[in-house]
Amino acid sequence: MGAPALGERVYDERMTSAEAVPPTVESVHVPENWSSGRLLSTAARLVERAWADALEQLGLTHAGLIVLQLLESGVTTQAELARHARVEAQTMSRTVDRLEREGLVERVPDAADRRRHIIRMTHSGAAIWQRSLGLEKTVFPEVDDPDALRAALLQIVHAPAVARRA
Repeated sequence: MGAPALGERVYDERMTSAEAVPPTVESVHVPENWSSGRLLSTAARLVERAWADALEQLGLTHAGLIVLQLLESGVTTQAELARHARVEAQTMSRTVDRLEREGLVERVPDAADRRRHIIRMTHSGAAIWQRSLGLEKTVFPEVDDPDALRAALLQIVHAPAVARRA
């Protein structure tokens, strides 16, 4: 058997070992020959880097953007922010601390419970949030069927094996 042609599937999760064309050094570098897991992981890294670069221009991190989005949607306490962002309380504390130092959020005492603080977006934070709203269109590559991609990603995110680890 010769080397697979460019774009010829070397491996597919549904193939038996007898059906798969033996990989060559050249073929393993061709994305069309990668497993779905490797494609998803690589695509996620590329998009994450593009997001990080775009957010850096606004003085934000991805974690900071998530906090601003949650605050915009009505989430108010640090504990709620951590729960909705699916991160540990300590991680959220560091993110809120950084946003507070940068003047994008503020902690104010909760009138109903003196032990708690409400996290609020400042005017500067709201301005940055507004500027971030169009980023997805400039950062995310255009795909043929964005609805199908979104549906597939949601299916992965909600899959029981993935949800247990989130």
